Amino acid sequence: MAVVSPPPGSIPLSRSPSPATSSPSSPSISSSMQCSSKSRHGSRLRIVSGFGIKLRSSADLKDGRNASLKLSGGHVIGSVGEKEEERWMGGDGGRRMRRKRMVVMMCSAGLEGIGGRSRELAREEGFVIPERLKVVALVAMVMCLCNADRVVMSVAIVPLASRYGWSSSILGIVQSSFLWGYLVSSIVGGALADRYGGKRVMACGAAIWSLATFLTPWAADHSTVMLLAVRALFGLAEGVAFPSMTTLLFRWFPGHERATAVGISMAGFHLGNVISFLVSPIILSRLGVNGSFSFFGSLGFFWLSFWAFGITNDPRDSPRISQAELHLIRAGKTDSKKEGSKFPPVHHLLSKLPSWAVLLANVANNWGYFVLLSWMPVYFKTVSVLNLFMVYNVNLKQAAWFSAVPWGVMALSGYIAGASSDYLIKSGCSVTQVRKIMQSIGFIGPGVSLLCLKYAQTATVAAVLMTIALSLSSFSQAGYFLNIQDIAPKYAGFLHGITNSAGTLAAIISTIGAGYFVQWLGSFQAFLTLTAAVYFGTTIFYNLYATAEQVFF
Repeated sequence: MAVVSPPPGSIPLSRSPSPATSSPSSPSISSSMQCSSKSRHGSRLRIVSGFGIKLRSSADLKDGRNASLKLSGGHVIGSVGEKEEERWMGGDGGRRMRRKRMVVMMCSAGLEGIGGRSRELAREEGFVIPERLKVVALVAMVMCLCNADRVVMSVAIVPLASRYGWSSSILGIVQSSFLWGYLVSSIVGGALADRYGGKRVMACGAAIWSLATFLTPWAADHSTVMLLAVRALFGLAEGVAFPSMTTLLFRWFPGHERATAVGISMAGFHLGNVISFLVSPIILSRLGVNGSFSFFGSLGFFWLSFWAFGITNDPRDSPRISQAELHLIRAGKTDSKKEGSKFPPVHHLLSKLPSWAVLLANVANNWGYFVLLSWMPVYFKTVSVLNLFMVYNVNLKQAAWFSAVPWGVMALSGYIAGASSDYLIKSGCSVTQVRKIMQSIGFIGPGVSLLCLKYAQTATVAAVLMTIALSLSSFSQAGYFLNIQDIAPKYAGFLHGITNSAGTLAAIISTIGAGYFVQWLGSFQAFLTLTAAVYFGTTIFYNLYATAEQVFF
């Protein structure tokens, strides 16, 4: 509830005075809001609803002291001014009294970032959670499950490889099989999300990947070929997650809040790593491989029950959203319901260098990300440092702990990156400059950290370097990830799908390649050096050709 008390010594705004008692200079309010107050001393001004508020008075403020109350993003949420007014007060003497009063009007759009207070009173008294906060919370949850279900295999791969006698090369193929389906569905999922909305596409994907998670241990017992098929189905379903997330956040958040929304969603994604790395070994030790896959698979169906009734594809379809919040979200946007009516022009999207800048950035990001995701537990179990005689040789539970810590820090740093990006833009930095700064941090930092790994002589030092690499790589979320929405807002989901498919192809190559490097050379170091080189080269290209100006209309 937006409640503004009058300053000490002033007489509060009274309710609609009658003509006999009001002066010619009493203010008239032109806005889509209702205002009420009590006429006795000490009453408060209560704003019921409205947006785009502007105060008008038949008599201008004599001292000229008035100001606009604005969001940090520049949206006017009200105005404040001080005026001197003459009014007849009651009493036999009919005495005349002059007074000054402060007039303050605010609307429910007055949010300071995503965490700002909602001042919407249309339905009931008290605090009302903005609908877009519910959306980002549910998106963060499903992204958490998306990644947690992936990581179950990264932890279970160690006992599975021991049970079935897989070599490092076969292990790499099993790890990469998830990416085979992921490669295809990213593009299709992006086009479907743009056209039919991210809610439906995300729901279908979550249902299928949860089922595939259940079936994974059964498939492994049946045959390696069946396991590869189920993992490919799992990847096919998960490929729609990021394009659907991109489409939903673009429709539900204004530009000055979008980086923070992405940061929150990606924090959920990275927390999925932490949860799965910590919980999976416990379940594995007590219930076996089947127990861990069954547990995480069931969580997906539990989440679906909230997703089905909690949000809508577009804020205009929500029965619970306030007009003020809808106005804030829709300001400056075109009709997103019509944006997906045509199939996106693929050749046109790939004809511009800014598209290639975000595409190659996704390639480099996925190359490094999936190497670390797929091989980190194995790395801490077997990696040689400096020479083949110095081995960390930690057990699986310790490896999971060492693997979980970097992802937890990454979740926090990803949110910091998003909030910092929004802050810099609000402070006057160009969007292009901010995107390049964030992306440079997201690539140069991890590259340097990976190069330093060869000097690590203990598991703790290696874990610290891994943590630095992953935490800094999360700054890419405020770089190329958001840059896709900048250059092609109309086709954000589809372009994200294209770049994600290219990144997935790179992830397949890097995941399988890492397995062969380990088998041939007995060390991860050479491959980590190659990964650092990929980071550095892509940073140069991105800074040369990336832009935040809209390229595709």
